[in-house]
Order: sequence, then structure tokens, then C-alpha cells
Amino acid sequence: MKQWMIGAVVLTFMSLGVTAQEQRMRPSSEERAQRMTDRMASELKLSDEQKQKIFAINLENAKKREAEMEKRRAEMEVRRTEMKAQEEKIKEVLTDDQRKQWEEIKLDRHPGRRPGGMVEDPKEFHHRHRRNMGGEK
Repeated sequence: MKQWMIGAVVLTFMSLGVTAQEQRMRPSSEERAQRMTDRMASELKLSDEQKQKIFAINLENAKKREAEMEKRRAEMEVRRTEMKAQEEKIKEVLTDDQRKQWEEIKLDRHPGRRPGGMVEDPKEFHHRHRRNMGGEK
């Protein structure tokens, strides 16, 4: 019975975490423009005509920035794919021992990074990083 209850609690917390992540999604261009316009309207006491014009300006800017971000994301994905392909080609050439050594070298170059892009616990990373930089031990 206890295990069942613990499982139910864990499941509940997991579902709450998913819901929280969904809520943290980026607001749309329209939402960002409206928020900025509302803030300006309240602080600057804008007229209705000014609000409409400011909203149009904010919306244009928000859409432009969103397009730029999408372009950067696409470029990053292309680079990531190219890097993975290069890494696979390199691994095909190396022996098992050389592959292991290469993985260790890459980890030493980028403290805190783990295979697959996972980063270790930030506290541990900062502790090790300070130690490596001659700081705290």
C-alpha cells in the first residue's frame, strides 16, 4: 500500500512538472507586443490612438525578432548535425582505445559537459572549475 501511495505521489509531481514546463513556453509575438504596449500605456498614460500605433510598432519588432530567432535555431541545428556527422566519421577511424581517450580529452576540454550534451550538477561544476582555476579546493 505504501509503495502504491508513493508511486501516486511521484506520478502527481511528474505531471505537475510537465504542466509547469508547458506554461513556461514562450509567449507569441502578439502577446509580447501587447505586454510591452500595456506597460508603456500604464507608465506613459498613452491615448487610445497612441496605444494602437505603439502596438503596431511593437508587433512588427516582435515578429522580426521571432523570425531572427527561428533562423538562428535552424542554423544551430544544421551545425549540430554537421558536428555529429564529423564525430561519427572520426570514431570510425579510431581504435576502441583511441575513442575512449578522445572522449576523455573532450570532457577535459569542456568541464561540466557529459556525452550527449548533459551538464553535471551546477554546484559540482563550479566547485571543480574553481579548483581547476587555482581557487578553492
